[in-house]
Amino acid sequence: MQQYIIRRVLLAIPTIIGITILIFMVLRVLPGDPLEQVFSEEQGLMVLSDEELAYARQTLGLDKPLYLQYLIWTGQVLRFEFGTSFWTDDPIGNLIKRRAPITLEIAIVAILLSWLVGIPVGIIGAVWRNTFADYSSRFFVTMFLAIPSFWLGMMFILVSVLYFSWKPPITIIQLWEDPLQNLTIVAGPAIAVGLGMAAFTARMARSSMLEVYREDYVRTARAKGAGEKQITFRHVLKNALLPVITVTGLQLAGLLGGSVAVERAFAVPGLGLALTQGIADRDWNIIQALVFLYAVVFVFVNLIVDLSYAWVDPRIRYK
Repeated sequence: MQQYIIRRVLLAIPTIIGITILIFMVLRVLPGDPLEQVFSEEQGLMVLSDEELAYARQTLGLDKPLYLQYLIWTGQVLRFEFGTSFWTDDPIGNLIKRRAPITLEIAIVAILLSWLVGIPVGIIGAVWRNTFADYSSRFFVTMFLAIPSFWLGMMFILVSVLYFSWKPPITIIQLWEDPLQNLTIVAGPAIAVGLGMAAFTARMARSSMLEVYREDYVRTARAKGAGEKQITFRHVLKNALLPVITVTGLQLAGLLGGSVAVERAFAVPGLGLALTQGIADRDWNIIQALVFLYAVVFVFVNLIVDLSYAWVDPRIRYK
């Protein structure tokens, strides 16, 4: 196991390096200059002359060759220094510290909701397949798979505002500062995302359980006189969870990367909203920092998912 972990970590290093090179080059190939975005007549801010723009680029190091800019940026990342925003000149590290907990809470609550709802629905569909309960669960699963999470979020906001006069906070309130107010920020996006994830989890759990039901050891357990409840929860469900864990891990990595559309719909001050604002403003430093963070999180979550297989299925061993 230890050798496997070391090997996976070593394989993750070139992956992350490749991602940093890709995002660094793409941002500089696309048209548009962040300095011109900030200091332009269209933005209504101070307009700089060509000489002043050249001096600003020199101060920020944008006049250096691309490979040198890349080396400087990666050196800062290795020291956990992500630079400052072009617009506000605030340290990006502080932005991540403020907003990452909100996105993390949304991801965790959405994953928990997807399992609490999706796994029981999947079990019902597999145990009572081709019955009214199965048809009903498949109907709701298909419906929530088809509905975009951001549209569901907007409907949630409209109903809450029009009928309950609910107004979520628009400032960042952490869980340890005011749990109740923090919940009003997190609950809406988590439910909107979690219902769609629950539908996918239910569909995956049902199909996996139906496949496991056809295995020889399940027929052997029935032949030995084991009850259906024992077969379902002791033999079938545990082995059917492997693909569900894989999908959940990928979903969790994507959510930690930022539920951009849902955070935008709810105006939640998370990493997803920060990324959309950075893209709109062509703020290279914010985009680079957040994409790098997403890549690291995605690789780390995938490693955790792979290691969890051995816990779910003792037959799996890593060498």
